[in-house]
Amino acid sequence: MARLRRLPLGALLVLAPLLAPQGVMARSAQPQASRSAAASQAGEPVLRVLVVQGQEARLRPALSAAGLRLRDAQGRVLEEFSGQVVLQASVDGTWLRLVHADGSDSEQWQLRQVWLEALAGAEEPDPGVWVGQRRYRGRLQLIPQGGQLQAVNHVPLETYLPSVVGSEMPASWPQEALQAQAVAARTYALKARKRSAVFDVQATTASQVYKGVEAETPSTHAAVQATQGLVLTYNNALIDAVFHSSSGGSTESSGDLWPRQLPYLVSVPDFDQASPVRDWRLPLDRSRLQRAFPELGGALGIDVVSTTPTGRVRQARVVGPSGQLSLTGAQLRSRLGLKSTWVRFELVPTADATAPVPAAGAVPLLTGSQSDAATAVVPVLPPPPLPAFSLPVPSTKTPEVVQLVAVGRGFGHGVGMSQWGALAMAQRGESFSSILKHYYRGTALQPYSELARTTAAGRGWTNDSPRSLAVSP
Repeated sequence: MARLRRLPLGALLVLAPLLAPQGVMARSAQPQASRSAAASQAGEPVLRVLVVQGQEARLRPALSAAGLRLRDAQGRVLEEFSGQVVLQASVDGTWLRLVHADGSDSEQWQLRQVWLEALAGAEEPDPGVWVGQRRYRGRLQLIPQGGQLQAVNHVPLETYLPSVVGSEMPASWPQEALQAQAVAARTYALKARKRSAVFDVQATTASQVYKGVEAETPSTHAAVQATQGLVLTYNNALIDAVFHSSSGGSTESSGDLWPRQLPYLVSVPDFDQASPVRDWRLPLDRSRLQRAFPELGGALGIDVVSTTPTGRVRQARVVGPSGQLSLTGAQLRSRLGLKSTWVRFELVPTADATAPVPAAGAVPLLTGSQSDAATAVVPVLPPPPLPAFSLPVPSTKTPEVVQLVAVGRGFGHGVGMSQWGALAMAQRGESFSSILKHYYRGTALQPYSELARTTAAGRGWTNDSPRSLAVSP
């Protein structure tokens, strides 16, 4: 490990603002040889993705990189390493602490934040930096936030998308399906940008899945390139391009699940018959019910009180030994770990409760676009009469002879594009634009560069509102 350049030790304690001015970082903190710099100069949007949030992170440059560069919040170079170096980042109060992970050097840095970038190698202009088990192109910003370390990947939009497409959809699927996913992901990411926040999106199903460089493939790069810059709009504004794995036969209108009905998110027929989770069963034994409803001492029965027009649970009542709860479908799904809210409950003998679930085969299940927001606190009321179909009062002296079973359809919230439906449409020869227009009704495809020149770009209803679309994957 050879140092190429460093500042005096006294300059390494930097009392910097929490966020660097965007103009300063755009000019001084991007490697000139990297695509990040080229994208910035070309006006391509740069996305800020939260890739790690925790107590610590292990960092190293890609093997194809020439080394690693550290900068402070003002863009000043703290140090450059040639070859491979492994650093350990952690939080000490409101400070960020950075040390050599192998203990070979006693030198350490203590800062308000730090920026890392891989030095361009002979093979790749932007080889990326490893953060734990994932490698990310662009630059990494490390900051302490609320007692935890946040690693935020600043990456050009079109560099980000091949990984998202490969993380959200099997790369072996037809190009038209991958291209539909690329446009939906691009639109979703641009709509999610928030100037006032530290990051725009997360790398998980809380936003859309982003597994870094290793999720990129030639087919996902081709899909992004074929649709470069294209976004979905409604009335000349970006739409909220939510998507999910499999609807179970019919997608849901946004207003039937969430607070707002958007004109382009209406219920349409789905074509997800080949989905391994179009139909599923989940046995709910007493221990699972006790973990799901501890304030009730478990659950003796679950009543579906109301449903949406397609059949998804809107409201449910859970009756336990010590009371009852009224829950939304999203809350019930979160507590029980259900694949969707399109579910009914049956009481069956335990011998039948574990009837086989349709096998997933070798095709991976898809994750969808966003996470569940079923966290509201609900009151515990005295127990009412039990539902018509309910478990007997639990006893430790007798074996469990009957069991509640959740019988459901689909995987995800069911709003917007169904990924398995997109596959079926692509397999029968539909274009990516036809797929998108089926699931996002009344929308138009247009280049983002055109949209960005109008005052309507990025305005209107956005994900900045307090989870107005409180969605689950």
